[in-house]
Amino acid sequence: MEDVLIECSPGISGDMLLGAFYDLGVPKKVIEQPLIDLGLKDLYQIEFKESKSCSIRGIKAKVKNIDSSSIKRTWRNIKELILNSHLEDKLKKIIYEVFESLAIAEGKVHGIKSEDVHFHEIGAIDSLVDIIGVCAALNYLNPKEVFCNEPTLGKGFVQTEHGKLSVPPPAVIELIRQKNIRVLSKRDSIEGELSTPTGIALLANLVDYLEPPSKYTINSYGVGIGNLKFPFPNLVRVYKITSFKDSSINEQINPKCEEISVQEAWIDDQTPEDISSFVEKLRIEGAYDVSYQAINMKKNRIGFSIQVILPLEKKEFFRRLWFDYSNTIGVRERTQSRWVLLRRRGECSTAFGNIKVKQTLKPDGSINMKPENDEVLRLKLKHEISTDEIRKIIKESSKKFKAFENWK
Repeated sequence: MEDVLIECSPGISGDMLLGAFYDLGVPKKVIEQPLIDLGLKDLYQIEFKESKSCSIRGIKAKVKNIDSSSIKRTWRNIKELILNSHLEDKLKKIIYEVFESLAIAEGKVHGIKSEDVHFHEIGAIDSLVDIIGVCAALNYLNPKEVFCNEPTLGKGFVQTEHGKLSVPPPAVIELIRQKNIRVLSKRDSIEGELSTPTGIALLANLVDYLEPPSKYTINSYGVGIGNLKFPFPNLVRVYKITSFKDSSINEQINPKCEEISVQEAWIDDQTPEDISSFVEKLRIEGAYDVSYQAINMKKNRIGFSIQVILPLEKKEFFRRLWFDYSNTIGVRERTQSRWVLLRRRGECSTAFGNIKVKQTLKPDGSINMKPENDEVLRLKLKHEISTDEIRKIIKESSKKFKAFENWK
């Protein structure tokens, strides 16, 4: 089974993605069939035209609105349309998730319930076609995994039904925050909206890895051309690839050996409150871990033994922290080796929604997944059930995993 790689060059939008998938070979009928099934057939006309951007050819997807009703569709309306449709379950799910993430983002930035959001972008027929069409195209290709590089957002202003908004628009910022998406930022970024809310919502929900695989071969590709004119090609490429991600993992030693620094000191002239603040400072500044305990010291005083495990390259910085933020007059330091399993952070869909998790790769190739403790605590307080029950539900209902980083 092939993988798909989306290349944002430099940004991403729904119509550019749609054009790229069509150019890749996805039939127009595949793109339009779910729109027909949803009863939207008579509201639009879609055209795929050969076009160029800075002499680079591709396909421009153009959607014409022939809906004369001027309906302002809310997320509540769109939700009912999707849930009551006869689309296959997998396609229905991904379409629903893209729209829902946009609704939540728009509701957040406008201070209203997501169900009441009427989208200045997504309620328009062209955005409905872009989102549903892209989801249908990806469902048709059925890739093993979807990769994408980090998009650029642009700068300046864009005109919307809410008036003139700065770039990136508020909905884009909220989507990036919610989905923990890495973006490229340059001080000399080009003027213009390089990534739209629709494009970012599609990326956030359809992509498994927010970086290209370390090794891959290109089998075929499609190019989608954007409408804006820039001094560089404004396009999105979608590749069918064969990735060798698993091979690159297996080439690594697991567990791997690395050197760390261990610093420690005993302190008997600071209050527990001061010690607690100092320990928190060490953690905030990037310590791998900090442990401390009460000990008996000279003259029968109660003191604290503090030990910090930290990256080797930060040992000089941490020496200064000891002398700047504690009363110690000396720090013991040593370099040690440790063996660690490969691991990566990511997000997993569960009965509680998407939650942050950490995966560990065992020496036998099996993968252990554990929810982040902060997530467990949040869910415990929200649902008022025990930690064990939270972990049990997560384990039994966990489905698709989306990595935020490669194994390391």
